[in-house]
Amino acid sequence: MANPKVAIKYKKIFINNEFIDSKSGKTFTSISPVNESVVAEIAEGDKADVDAAVRAAKAAFEYGSEWRNLQPAQRAILLNKLGDLVDRDAEQIASIQTLENGKVYAQSFGEVKIAANVFRYYAGWCDKVHGETLPTDNGQLVITRKEPIGVVGQIVPWNAPILLLALKWAPALAVGCTIVLKPAEQSSLCTLHITALTKEAGFPKGVINVVLGYGPTVGAAVSEHPDIVKVTFTGSTEVGKKIMIASGKSNLKRVTLELGGKSPLVICDDVNVDEAVNIAHEAIFSNSGQICVAASRTYVHSKIYDEFVKKSKELALKRKLGDPFDSTVAQGPQVDKKIFNRVMNYIKIGKESGAKLETGGERFGTVGYYIKPTVFSNVTDDMVIAKEEIFGPVQQILKYENFDDVIKRANNTTYGLGAGIITNDINKALKFSQAIESGSVWVNQYAALTPSAPFGGYKQSGIGRELGPDALENYLQTKTISIKLTPPA
Repeated sequence: MANPKVAIKYKKIFINNEFIDSKSGKTFTSISPVNESVVAEIAEGDKADVDAAVRAAKAAFEYGSEWRNLQPAQRAILLNKLGDLVDRDAEQIASIQTLENGKVYAQSFGEVKIAANVFRYYAGWCDKVHGETLPTDNGQLVITRKEPIGVVGQIVPWNAPILLLALKWAPALAVGCTIVLKPAEQSSLCTLHITALTKEAGFPKGVINVVLGYGPTVGAAVSEHPDIVKVTFTGSTEVGKKIMIASGKSNLKRVTLELGGKSPLVICDDVNVDEAVNIAHEAIFSNSGQICVAASRTYVHSKIYDEFVKKSKELALKRKLGDPFDSTVAQGPQVDKKIFNRVMNYIKIGKESGAKLETGGERFGTVGYYIKPTVFSNVTDDMVIAKEEIFGPVQQILKYENFDDVIKRANNTTYGLGAGIITNDINKALKFSQAIESGSVWVNQYAALTPSAPFGGYKQSGIGRELGPDALENYLQTKTISIKLTPPA
């Protein structure tokens, strides 16, 4: 097991550009899923800390404050500077993330680089957000202004914490909002390193505040706080519903949610099977299956089903598990013991329901939370493993005969985050893309994201969009100004 020298500099709550202890003085322990070692003791916040963070954010947003007086071009300079600093510290940030959540280092490093580009992308939007002049027939001049909504609460998960932080911070900062962020307790340390970079970049006090801790305390306080006017959350549908209820009770916050998925990937019979197997393999096993948009329902045409299953099993058996800092390793551990046990229970349910376990389904090693890549065949739509989000390295391969029928089956879910199709028939690709009830559709690839393309879900996979110009609207409100014109003499 590699033992990288990861320097953990920041372990405290961040308010008004200062790292401070929690008001209670409590801490919680960060355990690495790589080898179950203690990484750090981290300041544990609660409602009192959220209150302090909101006061700082509210003061920073007040009319006449340093932040409000910044011109759009000046905000762009800060965001570009932050992107550069994230690039500069990419190795350190990626190493901390891998130590915290077990993601393979190469993937962590790539995630940090994408995050830096997200900051730069939204830096380009700072001076391009504007209102309109509206025609009237009653002697008025009517104009609209796009204004920042105010103090926003942001709650991010542990599976891609650096990228998701950028997705939430960048558009909010581009339009001039202030932020109270609650990171996942499993990925607090990498978040804090980037947080420190915001001060180095020159963001004024109170613009960005980070409160560490748990969902039922810190997350609930953010959702319920009357001075937070908008909350955005990425995570499970179950928690998303709780946040909506809490936001409605407090002050009718605007809510953006990016939630779970049970995403279908349809493999047509006209494809190169080896290529399709590779795409489907990465679509489910990347990041140990801990991706909200993972292709966890693989529908394969009956003509190539047996060959596809055989080759999927062979590829899963070749996938190397182990130390995520080892450059030859493709898969690290699940993030913690709770998730490990959850995934193993779903594997047990799959075996008991009649699905055929082709390979995997077992723990790998004795230390760390590793699960062997698992492949189930003979899966049917009514099975629990075909309906519920497992969030682990478990591939379910289902058979289909008719193209129209498989579209209906793919849509028969409460989710609608992502979907994919692999085919050489452009008509099938377009028909599927239009008919599928999903926020994103990928053709002959999977989970390809770009800063300019909106991302979000249909149905219970979420509300609103992140990335692209759409994300800016999450943090803006429209003001209409009507001016009576004096008629000519």
